[in-house]
Amino acid sequence: MCFVVMIVAVLQTLVVPIVGTIGAQLGVGPAAVGWLLTANLLAAATATPVLGRLADLRGKRPVLLGVLAVVLVGSVIGALSTSVGVLIFARVLQGVSFALFPISIAVLRDELPSAKLPGSMGILSGTLGFGGCFGIVLAGVLVSGGADFHRVFWLSAAITAVGLVLAWFAIPRRPRRGAGSIDWIGALALALGLVLVLLPLSEGGSWGWLSPVTIGSGLAGILVLIGWFRYERKTTDPLVAPRLLTSPPVLVTHLAALFVGMSLFVMFLGSSYFVQTPRELAGYGFGATVLEAAVVYLLPGAVSGVIASILSGRLIHRFGSRMVLISASVLGVAGFTLFIAAHDRTWEVITAILLVNTYISLAYAALPSLLVAEVPQEDTGVANSINSIARSVGSSFASAMLATLLAGITLPGTDIPTEFAYVIAFGVGAAAAALAGLLPLFGTRLIRTPSGEEEDEVHATALAAEWGTVGGLGGANTTPAGEQRTTP
Repeated sequence: MCFVVMIVAVLQTLVVPIVGTIGAQLGVGPAAVGWLLTANLLAAATATPVLGRLADLRGKRPVLLGVLAVVLVGSVIGALSTSVGVLIFARVLQGVSFALFPISIAVLRDELPSAKLPGSMGILSGTLGFGGCFGIVLAGVLVSGGADFHRVFWLSAAITAVGLVLAWFAIPRRPRRGAGSIDWIGALALALGLVLVLLPLSEGGSWGWLSPVTIGSGLAGILVLIGWFRYERKTTDPLVAPRLLTSPPVLVTHLAALFVGMSLFVMFLGSSYFVQTPRELAGYGFGATVLEAAVVYLLPGAVSGVIASILSGRLIHRFGSRMVLISASVLGVAGFTLFIAAHDRTWEVITAILLVNTYISLAYAALPSLLVAEVPQEDTGVANSINSIARSVGSSFASAMLATLLAGITLPGTDIPTEFAYVIAFGVGAAAAALAGLLPLFGTRLIRTPSGEEEDEVHATALAAEWGTVGGLGGANTTPAGEQRTTP
């Protein structure tokens, strides 16, 4: 399952550092090639909740294998593509890979005893953090010196094929547990709302942030999502049960995921661009090539992410998910602050990236553990799907913010960003990391377990009943007051 989840992270970032190379080799402009990222994000946001719900209802194994097959087809199409249109279609197919993470969490919850679940989820989730960094590193290695970008898609096809074979043999066949049907009206409305909200975030830089189409699309998306939520509250078999969005612990976990997603892309993109800036022209930076940026500066951070993910399960078991998330956010704030205050030497930048990557891996490990403790087992897939979307929204916002800053605050007479533009960007990253750690203080509670240990991710039956009645919600999966529900 860790290998499968690594595919998600690698595919998310593999194309990011070589977008310019792809445009040059295909002979298309930045606007067209930018859709390689936008189309992937939109496909992920629209498909993930539907696939998560489908896995809860129809079985995790067949849905996960089906998603891997679609991603494999998309990777092969990308590897054989000769036009940007075909390549964008390939990225749409690869976008469904985002559903692999929530389905994998649901598989672990089905197959493992509760004592092993927090540690296993920690390692699995931490894979997202360092996997994304490895994607950038691999892209730098494969396409260094202007090599053919198709290598990247052949690599993604190879690792997806391996993941498909491993999943085929490793995931047990289980009978279907879920009852109900797919709410296709809700799925279409959610997809439309997410597209209308995410599209201006991705394209606002080229459309103009204050242009009527940008503002109109964003407002229309918000209105559609409000209408979707009202519809979901009234339907008998919703795509996403409203309590999976509005109960305080779950809502706080989704918001924390959004800020962790922001931190991730601020560091990945910001540090990559920063170290490649020639110092003789800008007065900062290191003039690194794409390969040097990946291997010298980003690879140590990827290694620290691996170590953090391996240790995350033990830390979560010992200290609890909330404390791990809070402590991780402190590391994140320290890393961004170090980058702001000291970035003239290579070791300073590498240290800052190490700290932030450790924060990302630990935060990714803690979030699903917090979430799983708050939702019924039959809703695990769709609940983690919403959490994945929250991270994607945060990443999209960070990407748009960074692009606007670096394009808008430049040295006179050039298109090179000023050093101050990066200071602002890393300041936003520090604020996002701080919010990711502060939010759990207001939405989750510590209780005493029989052994006397404090665990934030385990809630008593009374809390489950309380959250189920917030705002008049409830529903088929709400635990009635006085009925015992066992949580990991």
